[in-house]
Amino acid sequence: MKIAVGLSGGVDSAVAALLLKRAGHDVTGVTMKLWREGRYKGGCRDACFGPGEDKDISLAGAFAKMAGIEHRVFDCADEYERTVIEYFRREKAAGRTPNPCVVCNALVKFGVLVEAATQSFGFDRFATGHYARIVSHGGRLAVAQACDCTKDQSYFLWRLSQEQLAKAMFPLGELNKKDVRRIAAEATLPMHDRPDSQDFYAGDCAELAGMAERPGDIVDTAGMTLGMHRGFWHYTVGQRKGIGVGGGTPLYVLRVDRTANRIVVGPREEAVRTRFRIAGMNWMGCEPARRPVEGFIRIRSNDRAAVPATLENGVVKAPDGIFGVAPGQSAVLYSTQGFIICGGTIEE
Repeated sequence: MKIAVGLSGGVDSAVAALLLKRAGHDVTGVTMKLWREGRYKGGCRDACFGPGEDKDISLAGAFAKMAGIEHRVFDCADEYERTVIEYFRREKAAGRTPNPCVVCNALVKFGVLVEAATQSFGFDRFATGHYARIVSHGGRLAVAQACDCTKDQSYFLWRLSQEQLAKAMFPLGELNKKDVRRIAAEATLPMHDRPDSQDFYAGDCAELAGMAERPGDIVDTAGMTLGMHRGFWHYTVGQRKGIGVGGGTPLYVLRVDRTANRIVVGPREEAVRTRFRIAGMNWMGCEPARRPVEGFIRIRSNDRAAVPATLENGVVKAPDGIFGVAPGQSAVLYSTQGFIICGGTIEE
């Protein structure tokens, strides 16, 4: 089978390609070029988007040469700017919490990159180093949680379509991270001990928002002013650190009021919600349903303990409560078997 593998320069995608090569497949590595030098300042953090991209591409190329596979680089910078950065900017300007990795996966990595690679050469499947699995349920394909729950990345893949899933492969879904590191070390891969990328952007995300500082009030739920902020786009619902007001009971962001240019804060219990609405739903594990669907909801990628919930007509009901429900963030409903039933974007 001819397989295109998305190579990022990291250990996960390299091991995914190596395993497929060892299994006898005809593997070609494909890498996205996203960074335009001088467009943004960037920073020194290891991230998906930043000035360190040339090193990533070089590492991907070095691995491909070592593994004896072809490597092609595709310039996706313009599409990434229009699709991911502009989305990020719109959401921040609206006082919402964007999820750029979800958008990038669905529209750029499994969209623009796959399309560019398809036009360049023919292949049967597209593989990545994501820690996730693909399962079939009721005649449909769904992303399922990885065996290594500490590295599970299924949350970021909820927007993938049935057509995209039919062509996708996740070779690391059954492995844990320490085994991936061991395989890479035994094969003396140049990135075997490279740290994982933890951030979306290498610099200050306020730079991407492209908004001038706009001071406003930080208030409690009674409207009493507790302090000042530099701009509402610096904050997200559920945030505690960096608010700039302290003393007494720890305070959390309860609401980002873009219209009034103020941040509403309060104690943790006031940031708990038992119901909220989602929009832009993508159904995976079952056909779109109007009846109540039960499962477990996650509203952040690091929510390892998902909360029991019911989804009906776009409304999520979680009797036990969920902390920090932020408009703009993704909400993903999982089945008891660990596959994604449906995902959507949190509304007000």
